[in-house]
Amino acid sequence: MQVSIETTSGLERRLTVGVPADRVDQQVDARLLKAAKDVRLPGFRPGKVPMKVMRQRFGAGVRQEVLGEVMSQSFQEAVMQENLRPAGQPQIEPRNLDAGKDLEYVAIFEVFPDVDVVEITDYTVERPAAEVTQEDVDNIIDVFRKQQGSMEVVERPAAEGDTVNIDFAGTRDGEAFEGGSGEGTDLELGSGRMIPGFEDGIVGMSAGDEKTLALTFPEDYHSEELQGAEVEFKVTVNSVSEQQLAPLDEKLFASYGVEEGGEEQFRKEVAENMARELKNAVQAKVKQQVMDAVIAAHESLEIPKSLISQEINAMREQMFQQFGGAGAQNMDLNSLLPDDMFTENAERRVKLGLVLSELIQKLELKADADKVRETIEELASTYQEPEEVINWYYSNQEQLSSVESKVLEDQVVEKLLDNANIEDKACSYQEAIGQAQESA
Repeated sequence: MQVSIETTSGLERRLTVGVPADRVDQQVDARLLKAAKDVRLPGFRPGKVPMKVMRQRFGAGVRQEVLGEVMSQSFQEAVMQENLRPAGQPQIEPRNLDAGKDLEYVAIFEVFPDVDVVEITDYTVERPAAEVTQEDVDNIIDVFRKQQGSMEVVERPAAEGDTVNIDFAGTRDGEAFEGGSGEGTDLELGSGRMIPGFEDGIVGMSAGDEKTLALTFPEDYHSEELQGAEVEFKVTVNSVSEQQLAPLDEKLFASYGVEEGGEEQFRKEVAENMARELKNAVQAKVKQQVMDAVIAAHESLEIPKSLISQEINAMREQMFQQFGGAGAQNMDLNSLLPDDMFTENAERRVKLGLVLSELIQKLELKADADKVRETIEELASTYQEPEEVINWYYSNQEQLSSVESKVLEDQVVEKLLDNANIEDKACSYQEAIGQAQESA
């Protein structure tokens, strides 16, 4: 087998491969001989079809199969021979596929870059310093009570947080405009669903009251025709309802998985879950800053376009599945979710993956079995049958590998933090959670 390699640009390589005709012909003959044992053709006894006839009837099809397999096999042999690490699938350009002649083709592909790990020193990491207070626990429990509560009609003026049922009709210069009216519409005051001033204008109104609101649409409103438009809304309040919190009882506790221990156990489990969430949020914020430092230190690292494309496709599919994924076969995801939406994050992920992989090898790290176990137990603790979840992770190699990869990443972060200036910044529980969500 003859192989020649040239660098076309950056990470792209052009591999020309020549395979002796005998290698293809022998595999074609071997398949035809094997097939002849079972082929049934008119005029011939089973297993007695001559090779000449087999070649005439089936030779072209079998040759196409063999050519595909030989090109795949020889490509792998060629990259091993040349010590190349292809990134993504090659683009194959046949040069000569004629029977009786040496097979020749060109494979164009990108290779993984050589990653020179830059030492990251003397950088600052800001670590949120928060704790779960009793007030935080009370606030979350109120959210739970609201979720399980109900809306009750009240005979009083509407206040922020109430839900009003309204009829409204909008006009511009005395003329109705599209989307400016509604009947029997429920609206939570303070939700920000309507344009500025609309919900504030209803506060203080009671059932049966009417009012005309003179408002102006925002300059950045999604409908260009209404951007900055001065309008009037005639509003009639049909009813006012307030949120009734669900009582702190066994029914509420059971709806969140607490069957025994009453309110004391419920509060304890809520606090433990919040503490776990806070711990993860702090780790996520710290990790994000360390990864930012890694990216900054390796800004000049060239990354394969093929890997970026793969990551974009994976992110696009993941986002689509998060939004239901129904009818994907009938939709053009590339138009619905274009590459530009994902390119920046895809490039970041690919670059981080390459650098972290090199760091793991350089530091000779392996996933710590105790930390893997600890991570799985923490994941399982949120389920009613933790032991079953733990066993599932350890019996599912794909899921176990995913946890091991996360643990390895965390171990790299721990190593890199040795060279960081860590500054604790006091903040509330909600601020810490919000910071982690912003950096996700």
